[in-house]
Amino acid sequence: MLLLAAMAAALVFGQGASAEGRPNIVYFLVDNLGYGELGSYGGGMLRGAETPRIDTLAAEGMQLMNFAPETQCTPSRSALMTGRYSIRSGNHTVALAGNPGGLVAWERTMADILSDEGYATAIVGKWHIGASEGRWPTDHGFDEWIGIPHSYDEALWAADPWYDPERDPVAYVMESKKGEEPTEIEQLTVGVKLDLDVEYLKRSEDFIDRSIAADKPFFLYFNHTLMHLPVAPREEFRGVTGHGDWADSLVELDSDFGSLLDYLDEKGIADNTIVVFSGDNGPEEMEPDRGSAGFWEGSYFTGMEGSLRTPALIRYPGVVPIGQKSNEIVHIADMFTTLLLWAGAKVPDDRIIDGLDQRAFLEGRIPQSAREGFPFWMGERMYGVKWQNFKVVTVLQRTLTEPALQLATPHIINLDVDPKERKPFDYPYVHSWVIAHAAGIVADFRKSVEEEELIPAGAPLDFVPRRGTANE
Repeated sequence: MLLLAAMAAALVFGQGASAEGRPNIVYFLVDNLGYGELGSYGGGMLRGAETPRIDTLAAEGMQLMNFAPETQCTPSRSALMTGRYSIRSGNHTVALAGNPGGLVAWERTMADILSDEGYATAIVGKWHIGASEGRWPTDHGFDEWIGIPHSYDEALWAADPWYDPERDPVAYVMESKKGEEPTEIEQLTVGVKLDLDVEYLKRSEDFIDRSIAADKPFFLYFNHTLMHLPVAPREEFRGVTGHGDWADSLVELDSDFGSLLDYLDEKGIADNTIVVFSGDNGPEEMEPDRGSAGFWEGSYFTGMEGSLRTPALIRYPGVVPIGQKSNEIVHIADMFTTLLLWAGAKVPDDRIIDGLDQRAFLEGRIPQSAREGFPFWMGERMYGVKWQNFKVVTVLQRTLTEPALQLATPHIINLDVDPKERKPFDYPYVHSWVIAHAAGIVADFRKSVEEEELIPAGAPLDFVPRRGTANE
């Protein structure tokens, strides 16, 4: 009987699982993925290219229609890694070359915690939450990294006629291992960016192989280069759709994600691997690489719904029921808490954690999300609050290049009847009672700041936030 039980466990958990059957985790994060790009979200062929591999995953688990990132790359990545709104960690605005900011040593990332639990951890692609000693991904729990510290628009520098590499900063693709200083592999250029995902896939497969050989569960944080500008496909995908570089790049993204899924199948570990596919913020606004928010309006760097929603798909065989779709709100910080608990790890209790446990909801045990809403910021300014299908907007900004307008009276948007956010107050109903719910969310946040001070942007590496009433 014991032999039969052991054989059954092997069939359930497959290779690469720990003795306790802890799940592997693959988080596939897509840069600047608008809500209107994927077929499963109303894009696909309407954007010039179908996305069959990604859409298949949508049918194999939970498709979130109301997944909330933060409004920029750095804030979203910080919230995902720490489970804390980025305003708490001082990473509430995009990190640029020369920026001394990033995560302080006190912060505990998902990789820190999983590493302590015996997981092998690797990141491929953009980090964007620290680029100095003590702030690299391998200083924050990852065993290994290959990628870039900042943003892919830096690939455009080398072709800029005003750029001088002898005078100006130089962007590099880098790699590092835990306990070692990062090394520069090659200068980041448009040509180098085109082929980076091939190397990311190769490194990911090697990492998976080594984790299996070591009999360790693993956490792979895969950050694809697309759909960040410059949006252009590598040679094998150029011209495949007949609809231009954007559509060809969408095919590339779908193919690369499919290749990673195929490798999980090939190694016999798909049934014990949690796969999360999501964007990090709303779509690109700048031409010629402008993306689409689809049903919604707005781009990243705004408080519009196109900025506050991005696709998110979760597959966990035998745990997350197949074929599920929900418009319940799930924040990117919730993935920190939920993934850690699925892995059997402990969520830190010595700091404010904004991420909520969404297991009961994602597992189909309850129909509602654990979250009713959240405040949203652009940099240090709170732009408003989402609550269920409503938004209370205090700062209005529709596009990346449009000035932010401080509203004398908050706009109350009913997203059910006004998804484009063009008629505040939804007369004759007005919905002014919604402000009470929004005010409660803001009050809870302000109370939490009294319990633990915010880490300022650019804080020194050894900064530790004070705790206690009014931080005295």
